[in-house]
Amino acid sequence: MDGSIRIGRLFKIPILIHYTFLLVIPLFAYIIGSQITFTVNMLQEIYQVQIDTSLVTFGAMPYVLGAAIALGLFFGVLVHELAHSLVARSKGIAINSITLMIFGGIATMEEGMPDPKAELPMAIVGPVASLIFGLACSLVVYAIPSLAADPGTAGILVVFFGYLGMLNILLCFFNLIPAFPMDGGRVLRAYLASRMPLHRATQIAADIGKGFAILFGIIGLFSFEPFLILIALFIYIGANMESMAVKYSHVLQDVTVGSMMSSPVTTVGPTQPVSVVIAMMYASKHLGFPVVERDTLVGMITLADVNRTSPIDREALQVRDIMTHEIITLPPEAPVIEAFRVMSAKNIGRIPIVAEGRILGIVTRTDILKVMELRQI
Repeated sequence: MDGSIRIGRLFKIPILIHYTFLLVIPLFAYIIGSQITFTVNMLQEIYQVQIDTSLVTFGAMPYVLGAAIALGLFFGVLVHELAHSLVARSKGIAINSITLMIFGGIATMEEGMPDPKAELPMAIVGPVASLIFGLACSLVVYAIPSLAADPGTAGILVVFFGYLGMLNILLCFFNLIPAFPMDGGRVLRAYLASRMPLHRATQIAADIGKGFAILFGIIGLFSFEPFLILIALFIYIGANMESMAVKYSHVLQDVTVGSMMSSPVTTVGPTQPVSVVIAMMYASKHLGFPVVERDTLVGMITLADVNRTSPIDREALQVRDIMTHEIITLPPEAPVIEAFRVMSAKNIGRIPIVAEGRILGIVTRTDILKVMELRQI
């Protein structure tokens, strides 16, 4: 995901942090720190324990504690996403990465059409992991008085673990709301898909998700809660995107790239001047060409490659000087939806179709969108 940095690996899964994650730490630190008295009273009421506030409210400690709780919450989110990912991997789905971001976490999976039998355990295990983590933190609260060195330190630990326990239990039940694309929405889709076609089940789950998003948005608007409005937008956009993705997968499920590729393909040689290729782009309105040498595909040259060079240098450059050598290709029998998924993941606009080392045709994002429109008629 753009804007993310890798911080490590767990169970051979890359763990990334999105830049929006960094916005949450000071935000949580401020919210918890400025409401520390209310937080302490709430935790005492929930856990029925007395909290020594001598260190909790001292100096900048409320804000330090808020930042620590924010980090602890995202560790709980990581546990939640790891649970999803490990179950998915056990079902044969490859996991590319887990990214922590402003609204929590997202596991990026190599997934085609969702399998309801696999999706149900994948969806339910995340909230269960959050619940177990939350209950574990809550149990620690009751062990702290007998383990802590002094009442002030005990007070800090009770607030930290008590708040984390409460948040993760709330996270569990919030995720179980049947609002797609949240876990509850995926559970609902898996249930519906056992009784109707997947695309229809997805549409119903997405519509319910949009309904919850509108409800959250209205509540957030009238209660002046901007964070709730952002959550509403996240749910609405996510539900719409998932619905469209499954709809297109259904529409294109029996279409191969070989049946819709453009052929024959205009190619260029590695020694052609870049200025000639630019002229070809203007004349054909194509923004990229395969580079072929002795009937073998050796690269791709696109407008993006040309734009990375200065206008002064282009007259002296050849195609091989600026072309992309690492080429993503597909065989003619590959599903169109696979081409669309690869284009979206790699942010590319065209894929050469190759068999036995020879280029047979090319598929562009525009070609796929046209086929989508025609198949929906």
